[in-house]
Amino acid sequence: MNALHLTTERLVQLRSDARLERETIMEHLVRDGEDPATAYAETPEVDDFVVRALRDEMLEDRGLLAEFGLARLAARAGGSDARIHQQNADRVEFELLREIAASAPPLTVAVWRAGQELQVHGD
Repeated sequence: MNALHLTTERLVQLRSDARLERETIMEHLVRDGEDPATAYAETPEVDDFVVRALRDEMLEDRGLLAEFGLARLAARAGGSDARIHQQNADRVEFELLREIAASAPPLTVAVWRAGQELQVHGD
């Protein structure tokens, strides 16, 4: 397993990229007629984009990106094993988020937001 090593310079670059992505999304929403205040409030924060990017990068580095994506799709499909797929994907994501928070404390609040809907407790 590849450990996450996040330098200050890399975090600055990721935040810069995320800021551009966020601004682009907000501009698109406003041009489509969304109230600017609503677009601002409903668009994820910069660090939320950073956490998602790091999560996806970690999944890819570990060869789990496709499997994770398929598990999320299977969970949404609602089949008989949807709950199992949801729990497995949530567990994997929870561990990645823990690693991100431990490696980059400034992202901890965004990690909490990302993990708030995950179901990782036992039955």
